[in-house]
Amino acid sequence: MGIATLNPSCTWRPMTGGDLRAVKALADIIHPAFPESSAVFANRLALHASGCEVLDGDDGLKGYVLSHPWQDRAPPPLDAVLEPVASPSTYYIHDLALLPATRGSGAGKAIVGVLADRARALHLPNMTLVAVNNSVHFWQRQGFTVSDDPALTAKLASYGDQARFMTKDLS
Repeated sequence: MGIATLNPSCTWRPMTGGDLRAVKALADIIHPAFPESSAVFANRLALHASGCEVLDGDDGLKGYVLSHPWQDRAPPPLDAVLEPVASPSTYYIHDLALLPATRGSGAGKAIVGVLADRARALHLPNMTLVAVNNSVHFWQRQGFTVSDDPALTAKLASYGDQARFMTKDLS
């Protein structure tokens, strides 16, 4: 459940308030079709700081992840500020974003493993997410499966036509 190290020049570490401006800038570069306000990033850090990490390289941030306990089958709409849930039933990965140069480096796989350990420590039965930008295959390699549930169609609308709700069982 510690920090995942990929190589001497690229390490996952806990996100801080001082990282928020750089994280927002990364989001604008990596996900231009899915803009979110600075308030969303600050909200996720306040909501569950232990689920927010940055991929720090020698010359700046290379990526980030935002995750938190949430309600299963209830993905929050894009660009929404959230309140904590009293009885979470899933560990939700809001966003895992990596600059193109870091993709394929093992950074994504490393942090997903750390998050799975954190979810298990919270006694949550699964992890969920909304896959965008043709990332379904990456998530499938991490053990997630697509949940084709018509009841989720409206909830996924803000994420675009290609969005897929995915689940990973942690039992």
